[in-house]
Amino acid sequence: MKKSNRSCLNEPDNFCYICGQFTPRDQRKNLSNRIKIAYYHYFGVKVADQERTWAPHICCSVCYVGLTQWLNGKRKQIPYAIPMIWREPRDHHSDCYFCMTNIQGHSKKTKASIVYPNCSSAIKPVPHSVEYPVPTPPTDTVLYSEEEQSGDEMVDVEYKPDYDKDKPHMITQGELSDLVRDLGLTKNKAELLGSRLQQWNLLDRGTKISHFRDRHTEFAKFYNKEDNICYCVDIAGLMTKLDDEYDPVDWRLFIDSSKVSLKAVLLHNGNVKTSIPVAHAVVMKETYESMKTLLKVIKYTDHNWDISGDLKVVALLLGMQLGYTKHMGFLCLWNSRDDANHYLVKDWPARIDPVPGQFNILHESLVNPDKIFLPPLHIKLGIFKNFVKALPTDSKGFIYLKDKFKTTLTNAKIAAGVFTGPQIREVIRDPNFKLQLEPVELLAWEAFVALVQNFLGNHRSEDYVNLVENFIMAYQNMGCRMSLKIHFLHSHLSFFPANLGAVSDEQGERFHQEISVMEHRCQGRFDSNMMGDFCWFLQRESESQYKRKRSLSTNYSY
Repeated sequence: MKKSNRSCLNEPDNFCYICGQFTPRDQRKNLSNRIKIAYYHYFGVKVADQERTWAPHICCSVCYVGLTQWLNGKRKQIPYAIPMIWREPRDHHSDCYFCMTNIQGHSKKTKASIVYPNCSSAIKPVPHSVEYPVPTPPTDTVLYSEEEQSGDEMVDVEYKPDYDKDKPHMITQGELSDLVRDLGLTKNKAELLGSRLQQWNLLDRGTKISHFRDRHTEFAKFYNKEDNICYCVDIAGLMTKLDDEYDPVDWRLFIDSSKVSLKAVLLHNGNVKTSIPVAHAVVMKETYESMKTLLKVIKYTDHNWDISGDLKVVALLLGMQLGYTKHMGFLCLWNSRDDANHYLVKDWPARIDPVPGQFNILHESLVNPDKIFLPPLHIKLGIFKNFVKALPTDSKGFIYLKDKFKTTLTNAKIAAGVFTGPQIREVIRDPNFKLQLEPVELLAWEAFVALVQNFLGNHRSEDYVNLVENFIMAYQNMGCRMSLKIHFLHSHLSFFPANLGAVSDEQGERFHQEISVMEHRCQGRFDSNMMGDFCWFLQRESESQYKRKRSLSTNYSY
């Protein structure tokens, strides 16, 4: 796998080396010498890749017991003739078995329902057949000889003590810079840290603490400020400086605003590479003129990126009228007022060559509608909102939600169904919530959870068409009013990309959280120096890999 700033979503040792299935902690077994011998005699190959980080280093108790009993002659066979074959994955989003397998919330009682992906980096086991017969266990003589040889190999290895293990590690310039990035330190605090380490003689020769005073300059030159907009003037050059190859096809443009600023950022398709800010504007609101100015300064027509953002931004980019209008869809002339036909009519007249002044079009489109990615995060938030609003206020399910979030959400927000992404995930993981629902509500809830886990994320079920149809039917039976987001699922399923997680707007929402720290630090001085300092944090200078513990205070509001 190419060098990346992120690790796998799931640790490889959560999976069995032999069968590839999810293995809870209490069912894990080490790959001992005896199990390695049994593995070799049964499959005809040796246990390999144990020095690699991309392969599991444990096996499950089922495979462990099965192989050892076969070796002892107490069992005739195990289910597989060929075990799991592990290879180094190409990337995290389309060829990583550990990232593509959803094990969140599963235990040994529910692991049978886990769906495992098909990818070239993890070839699934092959069962026994005429072509692959059951092997015969080795004789006691052969087994004893191999165990003795294995033991001799362990004993005869010359022991070389590490005399340098007690010596302090001298921190290089790259390691110090990466430590400052991991800690998120300002320039002054970075110099203070370097000064302390230098005082304790822990810095390598040539490591300079004054390096952090001008750390922003090498990236600030790629930005220019005009009026209230700070924008990138050389995107390809900035990418090269960050050691990334630039191809506009590999990136999508995300536009969104916060209370402080309007931002445009490039998100990598597949989310393997870091997000690159291309524009930052203060005092600007989300209006058609703002979008037009933003696209002009970043020279959108030269790059022609795909577009990601919420439906308000999409409407502005396409010159549409905001608000709850009659024809609010950009793909067809769906009538938002015709409640009686929302669930009955699937094919509405297509919106072809929109003309300002007709069907809620106010201006000329700034981008091609085919370049739009529908936002899976906002769709998830929207359809959960529809579910909550359909719950009777005196129902057990609604009252349970009020009690669960009474300290974090007002009653008005709960009644309106306004929840964040982490709060929705918390409800999904809560087994007691389902117990409060009526049968028709439970069917709608289970359909929503299935949609989130098997369509709106990195994993798309092979039977996703029926999955979406079941969701639509369950919401209709519950009495949920169809919104524009449900309409997209109902009538424009083919417009969604194959992997929604790879082009999700969720990465853009995370960018909001990341740059908000820099905005607070600069105290209103939003210029090229701020953008340069932010970009300095995006790179890595050393090859050292560290296991970084996630901060308990980190909380993304999406």
